[in-house]
This record gives sequence, structure tokens and C-alpha cells, in this order.
Amino acid sequence: MSSVRPLKPALMAIATRELNEVPQRLQQDIEALKEWVLKQPHLRACTEDQFLLAFLRGTKFSLERAKEKFDRFYTLQGSIPEVFNKRRLATDPQVLDIIRMGVLLQIPMDVDDPGPCVTIIRAGSYDTSKYKFQDIVRVGSMFGEIMMFEDENATVSGYVEIMDMTGVTGAHLFALQPQLLSKFSTYADEAMPTRQKGIHFINVPAAFETGFNTLRSFFPAKIKNRISVTSDPSAIFEIVRREYLPKEYGGTGPSMQDISRTMEAKLSSYESYFQESQSFGVDEKLREFGTHERKNHRSSFGAAGSFRKLQID
Repeated sequence: MSSVRPLKPALMAIATRELNEVPQRLQQDIEALKEWVLKQPHLRACTEDQFLLAFLRGTKFSLERAKEKFDRFYTLQGSIPEVFNKRRLATDPQVLDIIRMGVLLQIPMDVDDPGPCVTIIRAGSYDTSKYKFQDIVRVGSMFGEIMMFEDENATVSGYVEIMDMTGVTGAHLFALQPQLLSKFSTYADEAMPTRQKGIHFINVPAAFETGFNTLRSFFPAKIKNRISVTSDPSAIFEIVRREYLPKEYGGTGPSMQDISRTMEAKLSSYESYFQESQSFGVDEKLREFGTHERKNHRSSFGAAGSFRKLQID
């Protein structure tokens, strides 16, 4: 019997149609990936079923691509030490401060809604003299992993990010760190198994709207087309249903404070995971492949092939 949560009917239809998911084979698929992970001497990684399933869904159940993405997940984390470091804990005071300020808001959705999950990042809501952009990204990365464990909308339908630029100053723009933005975008694109469906910059000062469009150059090619930039304050209603949005955004959903409290409680429930994840990563000295293959992860795993043949009635 599978140890993972069953999907709601609408999400199951999407997973079957778009991700090649076959419920009767789910546990067998997970075990195949887990067996491979446990045989990799260079990987210290989480092997919980729900976590592994996110990688299978994120690669449309191609075992070779799932292996590649799983390896990249931990390998690329090691290349961004300013984000993935000892502060990445559910009990870290800085992490908790950022959540309580409502810098990041994971928008609650109806349980039967099969659409992408939505996160609002309030880019102008933090004090740049106290927090760096990398600190905000760190907290976002933590909730990104929590989504992999328990948000089927994220693992099946993907996710949307809304960058609210209200209150952004020159200090905030300077703090954006384009190189970090580029590195983390590559990590999100190549290593995270959840599908990025859009990045929407809203409430951008009209004078800076053209300049913000240049941010596209720091994103991977396929993500560039998913980015929108606007100064129109009503644009958010074209992205998120009004009944989901916080009252502060003109919606009828929970307040930002309520959302932040829920997120803090959720993070607290993952305290042991983030503590354990401090020991996760890649030891390149133990990797079985040579220097050339380490630079080319795709060649390390061979050609990306189908996990199984598509079942056609």
C-alpha cells in the first residue's frame, strides 16, 4: 500500500494526463528511485516517499531525469552557500522574523482547486539594513521544500510567484543581487521538481517599469517568457482569485497576519527535517564519475529516457 497521500480527482486527472502518473504503480516507481539514491555514495539526502514522489512528478516519471534532478537538487544547493547554510533552520530568529513580517505569503486555496499554488513576495517590506536579499531567498527556499512534501498543487500543477514591488526603494533594488537571482533561478529551474508557471512583478513604479523588464536577462531562457511586469495595481486580480487574496490586497481571504501565523506553525512542524537537512548534500570525493561527468550532470546519468512506456488504452 502506498504511503503517499492520494490526489484529489481534479489533480489526479492532471497528473495522469500531463505527468504520466499511474496510481497502481506509484509505490513501485518511488521504490525504484529510492533504491538508486541509497546506492549513491556521494549523496546524503532525504528519502521519504512523498519527497521522492515530487521528483518523479517533476520529471513526468522519467527515472533518468528524476535521478538527474535529484542529484542537481543537492549539488546546486552546495553552490549557493549564502542561502543554504547553518541559518536554514526552523528555529533561526532571523527566519522567524522574516515570516512574521509577512515578507512571503503562501496564499491559501480551496481544497478542490487544481490550479497552481501562489506565493506573494513583498519585496519592499523588509529593512535592508537588517536583512539581505539572500535571507529572504533562504526563507523562500525552505517553504519551497515544504511544498514538495505536502502541496499537491505545487507538485502537480506548479506554482506562481508574485513579486509585489510596493514600497521598494533604491536600497531594495540594490539588494536584489542579480548574480544571486540568476543562480537561484537556475537552481529553481534545473533542480526543484515543482514547475515554475510564472513570475509576476506587480505595483512596479511606472518610471521603473522598463528597467524591471531588464531583469529577464538574469533568468533561464524558458522562464523569461513566464515573467510579466506591470505598474497596474489591479493586475493581481488577473493572477489570483479575489476570494483567495488577503484583505490587504482587496481580497476576502485571511489577513496577512493570519497567513504568517499559519506559515510559522507549518515551519515549526518541519523543525526536525531542517535540522537533519544540515547534513544533506553532495561529497564530490565520493562521486563515482570522473571530472568531466561532474561538470555535465546529464552525461553522468546517460540520456534522459522514459521511466516506463506510456500506457495507451
